[in-house]
Amino acid sequence: MATYRCGVCGMGVNATCADCDKPLVNATIQTADGREVQVSRCPECDGKIKSPMCCGQDMTCAV
Repeated sequence: MATYRCGVCGMGVNATCADCDKPLVNATIQTADGREVQVSRCPECDGKIKSPMCCGQDMTCAV
């Protein structure tokens, strides 16, 4: 399971898919303008969400 951490306060977040209850894994997607964005992806149903935010910035996850 991917653990996202805030670089400012150190808070951590784990997440599971609400549809199939599988732990989300860290992934990246590429935007239309070529930027890479960190996301959490369900390995079962392939749904994706943008990484969570804390202290006004994206939380990060070690790959």
